[in-house]
Amino acid sequence: MSLSVERVAEQAQHVRERLAYLPRALRMTWNATRGWTLAWAVLLVLQGLLPTASVYLTKVLVDRIAEALNMGLSWETAAPVLTPAALMAGIMVTLEVLKAVGAWVQTAQAELLHDHIKAAIHEKAAEVAYAFYESPAYYDTMDRANSEAASRSLSLLQGIGTIAQHTITLVGVAALLIPYSVWLPGVLLVSTLPALWVVVRHKQRHHSWWEDTTDQRRWAHYFDRVVTHPVPAAEVRLFGLGERFRSAYTSVRETLRTDRLRLMRDQSLATFGAGLTALVITGGALLWIGARALQGQAQLGDLALFYRAFDQGQSLMRTVLSSLGTLYADALFLEHLFTFLDIESSTETAHKTPVPVPQTVQHGITFEGVGFRYPGSDAWVLRDFSLHLPAGATVAVVGANGAGKSTLLKLMCRFYDPQEGRILLDGTDLRDFDPTPLRRRIAVMFQYPVQYIATAANNIALGDVQVDRSDAEVRSAVQRAAQGAGADAFIQELPHGYDTLLSKQFDGGVELSGGQWQRISLARAFYREAPIVILDEPTSFMDSWAEAAWLDRFRTLVDGRTALIITHRFTTAMRADHIIVMEHGQIVEQGAHEVLLDQGGRYAQSWRTQTEHRAPRRHTATAFQTSPPFSASIS
Repeated sequence: MSLSVERVAEQAQHVRERLAYLPRALRMTWNATRGWTLAWAVLLVLQGLLPTASVYLTKVLVDRIAEALNMGLSWETAAPVLTPAALMAGIMVTLEVLKAVGAWVQTAQAELLHDHIKAAIHEKAAEVAYAFYESPAYYDTMDRANSEAASRSLSLLQGIGTIAQHTITLVGVAALLIPYSVWLPGVLLVSTLPALWVVVRHKQRHHSWWEDTTDQRRWAHYFDRVVTHPVPAAEVRLFGLGERFRSAYTSVRETLRTDRLRLMRDQSLATFGAGLTALVITGGALLWIGARALQGQAQLGDLALFYRAFDQGQSLMRTVLSSLGTLYADALFLEHLFTFLDIESSTETAHKTPVPVPQTVQHGITFEGVGFRYPGSDAWVLRDFSLHLPAGATVAVVGANGAGKSTLLKLMCRFYDPQEGRILLDGTDLRDFDPTPLRRRIAVMFQYPVQYIATAANNIALGDVQVDRSDAEVRSAVQRAAQGAGADAFIQELPHGYDTLLSKQFDGGVELSGGQWQRISLARAFYREAPIVILDEPTSFMDSWAEAAWLDRFRTLVDGRTALIITHRFTTAMRADHIIVMEHGQIVEQGAHEVLLDQGGRYAQSWRTQTEHRAPRRHTATAFQTSPPFSASIS
């Protein structure tokens, strides 16, 4: 008995905690659909009152029909029947009109609420720390918040409306039944309690199943994308992977489907039991009122009123209690939405008033004893790492995969902050800057170009959307950036030039090669006229001719900027003022191209391997000689 009481108390506490999300959900709904919600509330009141009037008119109509039959049919005896009949017909027509208007109002609410919630999710997704995108837990949270949040919010609104409307009707029906017996409203409640238990219990089970299978549902979505998405289509066909991924999708879906059907089977059996219980109670009540009618204690109209009131009241009670269960289920799902929206935003500045970000780099960027490891990992990517990048110089970082090269980019952009040491820009810790204006001073080309579905011009102009420029200025700057990145020639050959849509997913679009997309991405980085330029593998997708042409322009493109190039290609690195060789998060060699070749170390060995022992074209780093000296810790 004690365990049973404890379990009931635990479930009650669980219900209270989840229903605590309802006020927040209602505030969100009000903010998104204020005017429509007021109209919706008026409709609820009218739709709640009119059925009660219809039930009462049933008694009046039946009594007058009985009187007319007793007095003999004539116009005089039939006339009193017409009034309640006309009123009932008017109520039915009005209810249909209100239902149609209500559907229109709810559609407007649904659209506005959906957009409002999506906007909140999109805003949060743009604010969360970059580390969340590298965590499986983030994707689970995002999927739970994104998959049913909008529909559940509307369901919540509809559930509240149903409860409010039917409660108004129930109050009226109870008022009609109480004169017959004060215990009749209680009978209505008792007859519907089993149905409430079924709803709440199985909503809990369904939600637990839905929560536990988030990972499986994401796998099913992934397998579906692999089979249907254009990006992997060629490789799937070449390697004959279609059947493999279709089978994987089918296997996951079979598991999900089996579990879902088992839940529905159990719910159907429980629902049948609850309905049978309600039927027995209803039959008992009808026998009671029938016995009174036989004893002459009730008129025919009373019997009709009682039957309709009791039938409709029980139906309304079931609907209200079912809506309460659905309301609880909606709150369970909304918990995930609010959990996602409550995720802390990305790294904040260390001070309430952040230090202004310099417009130009005067002294350089310095790593001082930096130690960094990714969240959830015990392995240090960088440890006691020190490096100085002088203002206006170009530094290339080379090294094997996993050496920590791309981590430098993420730290400089403040996607992460180091756990040890600090990174200085002109002597100021990056953590003292507001991340947003800091990132606007940095132009980045990432290792894997993002293929935005937009025109060629817009793809490039996305590099700096904050700058207020006229259309002519934008087009001119876009073309200069494309020329600098070696993209202008092939863009001019597209069907509509710079106005060509870059994607075959929509009509009129074209697809580019990997090297062409990389040059688009380079142009996007150069379009942002920032004092700091970071290029991650800028020529990895280019052929040797395109690379040579681009390298010839590279020095001009970064002239006056502080540039960091992360690359595996030594023909690219040799153009830098200074070269850093990294291994296991440490600097193992550094110097100009000629110096490193003369040292005969890792760089020289890799250079000879890449050039296949051909005599390299010597490069003199005159620009570096006039720059402030570099400093780096070598372990």
